[in-house]
Amino acid sequence: MELTTSGCRSPSKKRSSKPPTTIESLDRDILCTIFSSLDLFDLVRCSLVCKSWNAIISRCKLLQALYYKLQNDSRGFSNTSRSSSSMRMYLEELAMNHHRLSLVEGRIDINQWNGHSSPVDQCRMKRGLVLTGVGDQVMRLWSLESYKCVEEYSIPGRVSLVDFDFDESKIVGLVGTRICIWRRNGTMSVFPSREGTFMKGLCMRYFDPEAVIGCEDGTARVFDMYSRKCSRIIRMHAAPVTCLSLSEDQLIISGSSNGSITISGLSSDQRVAKLRSAYSTGIKTLCYNPRSHQVFAGTTAGYAACWELRTMKPLWEARVSPNVIYSLQHLQHDASTIVVGGIDGVLRVLDQNT
Repeated sequence: MELTTSGCRSPSKKRSSKPPTTIESLDRDILCTIFSSLDLFDLVRCSLVCKSWNAIISRCKLLQALYYKLQNDSRGFSNTSRSSSSMRMYLEELAMNHHRLSLVEGRIDINQWNGHSSPVDQCRMKRGLVLTGVGDQVMRLWSLESYKCVEEYSIPGRVSLVDFDFDESKIVGLVGTRICIWRRNGTMSVFPSREGTFMKGLCMRYFDPEAVIGCEDGTARVFDMYSRKCSRIIRMHAAPVTCLSLSEDQLIISGSSNGSITISGLSSDQRVAKLRSAYSTGIKTLCYNPRSHQVFAGTTAGYAACWELRTMKPLWEARVSPNVIYSLQHLQHDASTIVVGGIDGVLRVLDQNT
């Protein structure tokens, strides 16, 4: 208590013990009202933030309401699995169309920063992070929100880093003829294999719990991350394996310097199928779309090609770059748009329907 100038006591200021309001303290009805004011794409993003938000959006049937509003359907909506499937397919298609339009129309922002003292030969992007390296004996992990380096990993000795991949807990790298694992907590381990255990590795892909090395002798060697042993040696090509792609259904897809593409299962030691480009030039890069079951390849002569994996038949082939294609990428749920990166520094957006 304290005295005022008139001699009367004024009530002391009470400190509030009430905790600050957070998003978690809002009840379901308030959150539902907030979510109902969002457009489709923001609403979908919110549904992926956490399980509780997803449950609220699902219970309030906000996505269904937007779906029927977009469809101009005034008959209401049903809870049948058929209608849910139709809604999901429609919203997915709408999102892909929105993505395609954003690639070919409007302003494109390019963010660039100095990441290494020497040229960056490789990068991998996952979950809002980019891993870069090869060239200056160091790999750096960058945040795509702040463009700041969040972690750095040194390459042991003077052996060159050939290729790498990463997930949420570790980085797996092909260093000379050894496989190294960098834990995200900073510790590093090297597979206890002798130098020269396998021929020179040219490329690597990692799909937990196995890493696949594409070798100069035309083989693909499969290493188990837990036993740290080579579990299989698969004869893929008569020429060096230059690029690899792994699928969730246990397939190894490899390209070679002689222009051929072979497919094998991770559990087999023999190739099961062979694809070939009409233009016999080296395969530089590969990617696989599990949704459409299509394999895409980029060649050293600037050609891009596509095959249907279920029938093993070619779908199209065209020259899209004046020189080497270094990268080919697509979104998992987009069966038509492909982005191609060439040695000339140009990104080209392809519509394979046309």
